[in-house]
Amino acid sequence: MIVYGLKNCDTCRAAIKWLDAEGITHQFRDVRKDGLDAGDVKNWLETMGADTLVNRRGTTWRQLDEADKAKTSDADLADLILRHPAIMKRPVFVTDTSVIVGFKDEQKAALSK
Repeated sequence: MIVYGLKNCDTCRAAIKWLDAEGITHQFRDVRKDGLDAGDVKNWLETMGADTLVNRRGTTWRQLDEADKAKTSDADLADLILRHPAIMKRPVFVTDTSVIVGFKDEQKAALSK
């Protein structure tokens, strides 16, 4: 499993701590430091949709100019995420069979399987 997030994100740190406690093998990738693959981001947007992947409530989104906020196509949003990885909801868990976004009870249950 690969976990995409930010090393300073409290939710990402809690997720890593939980994965360790559960004995779930994972690799963490800091999206600012390590970057993201454009193909992965496009695939996530196509399969999950922008509402699931893009955090429109965070500081980074609010600081974008109105032209960027108005973008709605998957290609434009993928470009925004690649330029501003903090607008991606996190953590993103990628396994061989699924991509899971967030870290609430529902996601924990899916990760435990």
